[in-house]
Amino acid sequence: MVTFERTVRTGGELRRLYLTHNEYINVFLVSGSPEERGEYVGDLITINKPHIVLCSMQYHENIDNTFQFFLDNEYSMYVHWLNPGFKDSETIPYGDYLGLIGYLMHQDNCTVSIRNGKHDSIERVLEIKQYLYGWAKFNNQLIEE
Repeated sequence: MVTFERTVRTGGELRRLYLTHNEYINVFLVSGSPEERGEYVGDLITINKPHIVLCSMQYHENIDNTFQFFLDNEYSMYVHWLNPGFKDSETIPYGDYLGLIGYLMHQDNCTVSIRNGKHDSIERVLEIKQYLYGWAKFNNQLIEE
């Protein structure tokens, strides 16, 4: 993942995610979607209620279990849907046949954005970092070296 400047995997510890050259936030990373793994996201998060969880998800009929975990635990959600995805064979967006966008838009504290996964990831990563920076600043989670 570009943001961490190295490949990282789900682990049992918080990681520093630098948002500027000297400011970071602590995040828990769930790398690889719980849906693809056939695992419950709550079992993958080994730290008691981390402030920020970065979680990749697969567009799959069981994705509502992952969203429900975050809703039940009162997380704010920033959902970045890649449509089409990077590895999708077509360049046209797919329909939301699971009805996730409407469902998520009716939840409190949920922001949804749809981006083309075939485009360069630099702008998407910057957008996510800017969102996290604002959230962290407002919630006193920004750490300065």
